[in-house]
Amino acid sequence: MPDTTVGGGTLSGEIRTQADIDAFERTPWEDKVPAQNTYELLCRACDRYAERTALRFVMNGEPDAQEFAVDYATLKARVTQAANAFHRSGIAPGTAVSLLLPNLPQTHFALLGAQAAGIASPINPMLEVDHIVAIVEETGARALVACAPMEDSTLWDKAVAVVDRCLAVQTLFVVSARPYVGDDERKRLEAAFQFASRPARVEVKVVSFEDALAAEPSDMLVSKRRILPGDICSYFHTGGTTGLPKVATHAHLNEAFVAVMLGVLTPSPNTILCGLPLFHVNGAMVTGLAAFHSGWEVVMLTAAGYRGHGVMPNFWKLVERFKADSFSGVPTIYSALADLPRDGADISSLRFAFCGAAPLPAEVARRFEAAAGIPLYEGYGMTEGACVSALNPPLGERRLGSVGLRLPHQAIGVWRTGRAGLATEPAAPGETGVIGIHGPNVFPGYLREHDNRDIWLKPGWLNTGDLGYLDKDGYLHLTGRAKELIIRGGHNIDPAMIEEALLQHPAVAMVAAVSQPDVHAGELPVAYVTLKPGHLLTADELLAAARTLVPERAAVPARIEVLQTLPLTPIGKVARAELRMRAVEEVFREQLEQAGVPASVRVGPDIRRGTVAFVQCAAADAARVRDLLAGRFPYPLDFTHPA
Repeated sequence: MPDTTVGGGTLSGEIRTQADIDAFERTPWEDKVPAQNTYELLCRACDRYAERTALRFVMNGEPDAQEFAVDYATLKARVTQAANAFHRSGIAPGTAVSLLLPNLPQTHFALLGAQAAGIASPINPMLEVDHIVAIVEETGARALVACAPMEDSTLWDKAVAVVDRCLAVQTLFVVSARPYVGDDERKRLEAAFQFASRPARVEVKVVSFEDALAAEPSDMLVSKRRILPGDICSYFHTGGTTGLPKVATHAHLNEAFVAVMLGVLTPSPNTILCGLPLFHVNGAMVTGLAAFHSGWEVVMLTAAGYRGHGVMPNFWKLVERFKADSFSGVPTIYSALADLPRDGADISSLRFAFCGAAPLPAEVARRFEAAAGIPLYEGYGMTEGACVSALNPPLGERRLGSVGLRLPHQAIGVWRTGRAGLATEPAAPGETGVIGIHGPNVFPGYLREHDNRDIWLKPGWLNTGDLGYLDKDGYLHLTGRAKELIIRGGHNIDPAMIEEALLQHPAVAMVAAVSQPDVHAGELPVAYVTLKPGHLLTADELLAAARTLVPERAAVPARIEVLQTLPLTPIGKVARAELRMRAVEEVFREQLEQAGVPASVRVGPDIRRGTVAFVQCAAADAARVRDLLAGRFPYPLDFTHPA
């Protein structure tokens, strides 16, 4: 293998195999990540690629939509100005800035500028106000960056409500979409903001984000801050098991390291399409810091990303227009694109597509690759590992059914565990166990100390909560997700949110919410309920109540089933794995019944393969069953045929 270096942010060798990664690691990672904070890493990239385009933005997905470009020199200037504006408003190291923003160029300025001044805390703007308030209060944010009123958006109203309830917030920075619209629309937005409600707390300063940046120097941090690798740079909220999202802390080193290593794995230069939200670590890293480090051009497909007007129907035309060579998404995106006609669009520029966030059905991958004519590379990562821990190597073998090779200089281990959940010894190659990660990308911990209980397999080794095995060539294979998150189209839903809401109903005794597989969304939430003695309630009545009680629309269960008792583990916990298998079984039976296929199915555990569907049918019907189930859902099938 050629000598692989990272000087200048590009790759001079090629990483194709685990042996290449081992060779790459013969020199310390510190030599390859000379800028160990996100601001310095960004500044070096912006100086290196000053005249290149860093960002392009379109407000809608029509093929002829007006575009707006930001070059690398301007990106550096705006991030620096944002950092200075935050500093002037009282943000210091250790102090958070909450970002309640869609995908706009200003979102990058605010995200990276907040990291240079203090701590960036991006928040999913689709959350209900109560959840946003809880996150802002937990982080102690002293400033909030939010959007001025926009058509069909409630973000401004949410921002006002948050500021009025979160007493630590002293400054509300207002981001406007006016730069990206025509004169008539600009006047309408200005009028809308003029008559919009304002925070009732008169002591809160309401400041135009654009005006605040324009007033600041763009060539230096006025704070003269020396940013250390271990300083906390961001708070990313995750789904969790506590009813409210856990807040994961990232050190500057975590994000700088991943940005550099993604550049090592991925060939450059790239024009990458951005459709995932920047409040999520994938959007912020893969189409943010990591892309900027390597000098890529990031095309932001509307403020709403893939959900934006016209984006999905015109996706292939947008690829042609911007000559994109890569993008990343979740399985539901690839399922939709597999059925999208090209209509003559020239997509020959495309080289790679990357998938994560949820299990990828093999049939979805096959159909997408047939439609797009490019390979789909599955990866693996988590917020707690600063986004990426493994990836099928774009320059090497893409091994279907695996999530690829480990990130260089980050270890992945599969462990046998004892009763306390601690690692006892490494699992053998091919043996399923608990997946742990260890390296410079692993986060320091959650903001709430009690969330950090039982998250370490052993010192330095994060328990990912996932199950899998490593094959003899170093490829990681997932066999199940021990974590309880429900991932609906890449959106994390905490089961406790559903459970706590339904428990407010006077007839409900116990609730367990789990995921149910879905062809379109990947997963949907379902709930299993027991009732208090003397109460009679139908599933339909509970569903109607759930639409009122559950605080987030996406978390409303797709189905509720009333049981006499919930299954329990030997120590008295709800046996969620059993309920998940029950949900899979129900979906599979429904699929078979709707198709008129005479077959019975039982879903159960398999020590090697995880959750398996055991199907009994005539041999002549097996092919139809495979098309219905194996082609749409990421579960292996085990057939028996009656005589």
